[in-house]
Amino acid sequence: MALASARLLRGKTACITGATTGIGRAITLEYLRQGANVAVNHLGLDADEKHRKSLLEEAQKLKHQGGSALPAGDIIELAGDITDPATGQKLVSEAVRQWGALDVFVANAGIFRAAEFLTLSKQQFDRTMEVNVNGTFYSCQAGAQQMVKQGKGGAIIGISSISALVGGGLQTHYTPTKAAVLSMIQSMAIALAKDKIRCNALLPGTIHTQLAEDDMQNEEKKAYLEHRIPMGRVGKPEDLAGPAVFLASEEMSGFMTGSQMLVDGGMFVHLQ
Repeated sequence: MALASARLLRGKTACITGATTGIGRAITLEYLRQGANVAVNHLGLDADEKHRKSLLEEAQKLKHQGGSALPAGDIIELAGDITDPATGQKLVSEAVRQWGALDVFVANAGIFRAAEFLTLSKQQFDRTMEVNVNGTFYSCQAGAQQMVKQGKGGAIIGISSISALVGGGLQTHYTPTKAAVLSMIQSMAIALAKDKIRCNALLPGTIHTQLAEDDMQNEEKKAYLEHRIPMGRVGKPEDLAGPAVFLASEEMSGFMTGSQMLVDGGMFVHLQ
C-alpha cells in the first residue's frame, strides 16, 4: 500500500480472528505495515501450520523493512476455536498483556462449503452457524468488554459478505450467517455508541481465498463471476486490507458506525 510509510495505525493494538489465511491474513499484514501490533487467532491445525509459519516470516520481514523511525508492528499468535467463548477472551487478554490495551477487533473467522439445500446435513448446518454466528458473537463480545473497561472507545469490524444481501442456491446454510453478522454489527453499533466504540461491517464480494478455491478452479464459473463484476476481475484478499485500515482509524472513519461497506468490484449493483 502506498500509504505504508504513514503508519496510519501506529501505536494501536488489534485482534484478528481467522488470520493465517485469506482476508484475515491480508488485513493482519496491512495492519502490521501500518504500525499496529496484532494478536492473531487461528485453529492450530496441522494442515495450516505452513500458513502460520509463513505469516510470521512475512511479519518479520516487514519489521526489518520498517526501520527504527517508523517501525512496523509486532505480532503474536494464539490457537483456538472461536466457538468457545474462552478463545476470544484469551486472545484479547494476551494482546492487552503484551501491549497494554485493545483498540481494534476484527471478527474475520468463518467457514463455507457449498451444499445442496435438500440434502444439507444437520452437522454441516450447525457447524456453519456455530462458527460464523456464535463464534463472531463471542469474540466480538470479548473485544467489546475490554474496550468498555478501558473507557477510551475503539473499533470493531465484522467481516460479513455480499451474501448477506443476496441469495445463493448452494448457500442456504451460509447466507443467513453473513446476514446475521451484518445485523449483529448494526445492533452492536447502537449498544456500544455510548462507549464510543464504532462497529462496522465489511462485505466482500467474490474474493479468491481458500473458501472460493473450487469456483476459481472451474473456468466456466470463474468466467461467469468475472462477467458479473463490472471491474472485470475476482477480488484479492488484499482488496479488503485498505478498507479495514480505514474503518480502524478514527481519524478517517470516526463518525461511521453501524455501516456496511461493500468491497465487490461493483458486483452487487450490476443488474444486467
